[in-house]
Amino acid sequence: MYEGKFYVIKLNAIDLGQLLDGLETRAEAWEKTATYHRSGISPSDFIIEESSGAEEAEQIAKHYRSIISKIVKQTEHQP
Repeated sequence: MYEGKFYVIKLNAIDLGQLLDGLETRAEAWEKTATYHRSGISPSDFIIEESSGAEEAEQIAKHYRSIISKIVKQTEHQP
């Protein structure tokens, strides 16, 4: 729906750090969900995300990692 549309968002360094931290947390949750689906083992401090299986969870985790990577690359090219 929005794939062809791009946005410019301005954040201060603290807010950017918070955004990246939140995305990192979500990526890790989906990576752990994929691991759970493959191994059946879940850490006690972890809530499994709802997904159809390891492949879906892995794809979602990769999407979060892709977003993080795009943001980091864009911030590296700024003064």
